[in-house]
Amino acid sequence: MVYKYDFLIIGAGVAGMSYALKVARAHKGKVCIICKTSLDEANTAFAQGGVASVTNLLKDDFGKHIEDTMVAGDMISDRKAVEQVVTMAPDQIRELVSWGVNFDKDSEGNFDLHREGGHSEFRILHHADDTGAEIQRGLMEAVRQCPDIDVKEQHFAVEIITQHHLGARVTRRTPYIYCYGAYVLNPDTQKVDTYLSRVTVMCTGGCGAVYQSTTNPVIATGDGEAMVYRAKGTVQDMEFVQFHPTALYHPGETHPAYLITEAMRGYGGILRLPTGESFMEKYDPRLSLAPRDIVARAIDKEMKIHGLDHVCLDVTHKDPEETRRHFPNIYAKCLSIGIDITRDFIPVRPAAHYMCGGIKVDLNGLSSIERLYAIGECACTGLHGGNRLASNSLIEAVVYAETAARHSLEHVDDYDFNEGVPEWNDEGTLTNEEKVLITQSVKEVGEIMSNYVGIVRSDLRLKRAWDRLDLIYEETENLFKRVKVSKELCELRNMINTGYLITRMAIERKESRGLHYTIDYPAHAYDKE
Repeated sequence: MVYKYDFLIIGAGVAGMSYALKVARAHKGKVCIICKTSLDEANTAFAQGGVASVTNLLKDDFGKHIEDTMVAGDMISDRKAVEQVVTMAPDQIRELVSWGVNFDKDSEGNFDLHREGGHSEFRILHHADDTGAEIQRGLMEAVRQCPDIDVKEQHFAVEIITQHHLGARVTRRTPYIYCYGAYVLNPDTQKVDTYLSRVTVMCTGGCGAVYQSTTNPVIATGDGEAMVYRAKGTVQDMEFVQFHPTALYHPGETHPAYLITEAMRGYGGILRLPTGESFMEKYDPRLSLAPRDIVARAIDKEMKIHGLDHVCLDVTHKDPEETRRHFPNIYAKCLSIGIDITRDFIPVRPAAHYMCGGIKVDLNGLSSIERLYAIGECACTGLHGGNRLASNSLIEAVVYAETAARHSLEHVDDYDFNEGVPEWNDEGTLTNEEKVLITQSVKEVGEIMSNYVGIVRSDLRLKRAWDRLDLIYEETENLFKRVKVSKELCELRNMINTGYLITRMAIERKESRGLHYTIDYPAHAYDKE
């Protein structure tokens, strides 16, 4: 089957749905969202803490937010991207509210602002401790009520279509690569359909699932980065994987691991050893509210020193009623496994959380491939640099949805559908009866990435990861050529490609910077192992 849409959006988190709503209201063509599962399962829904935006002008200003972002990013963020996101944030907050998203307010009707690690002021808008789920809910309702948006749930984008599929030779030196749409797996027919588009937008989210323990859902397999890399697009800064310092330690629950929001440390939570001894004073004067890369490395080091499988977060000194009111979902979750956070320490450990790198885009969200935009976690805008400042990601997604919508609406009439694109050819392939090969390889990728490309790295570990991934890559590509396409096989391919990119870029960065920390190039004497 061949479908035609003026705007083809691959991914349905806050980035994809915001963009869809913005272009749909312009009535300049048909809009389609490709969603690999259901509309409500995206990284957005897992975000607890909130959205960073300057709203209290009596105490906060754009300059402070910009400087906090630059410092957290180890001063390698793109300042123009930082300024764009920070200054456009308040208007985008107002638009989220207009779409039906609710943020908590105080008794006087002002936003109830939290503070998180790395922020110099209280500027985190939130909805209790499930802000992402509230944003996802509001956007889903708006999308479902919009007659100009088609949503294809349970559909999986296999590859983006470029002139390569028309028989042209495309390399990384090809001056102009064009995106004409995507090949998409239909779950009902198990056939790969052709989706032609004037504009394609990659909004596939994160890649935490390449690690054994992650706060991301299992669908976060780096699909967008992998597809664009295979299409010879530019992907960068993949070495900067953010590990959230405080995922709930509950053996057996690692995919996803339950997130203990950073707002709990902003609320006054203290990191301690199980003995009750605090330890962050050894690593940073900001203590438990230091940026995430510092806190995650400190926890990792303390766990190794003491032979622990977790440390603890303590809020027992806070008012119990206030704790239950601020963090109702965390309270209920912990209580379900026998932990009363008003009386007991919360066992926590780092887990893969956020990709700061991704598909390289400009201030309009445009990638190195013509007619292809990327927004949200799969994109590398330059905002995060070496380390994402807490709660900057959701606001980045809606700001770049705005700039990408403006730019693509200005240019969509310049593009035509490419009628010469061939349909997907799977002639001669077989139904795959060896699913165990895929599930085993997925486990191996997770083990390789966690053991060798984690919070602390070394040249030796990275070389071992490279060699192991190369072997799995060859096996998987041979399987892909022999059998019919399946979602599971495509996700495995994407995980391998993503793991390779993280590893290769980690090898190439001969310094410890931001989230990339290697014992061969230590940044601080106390970090040496």
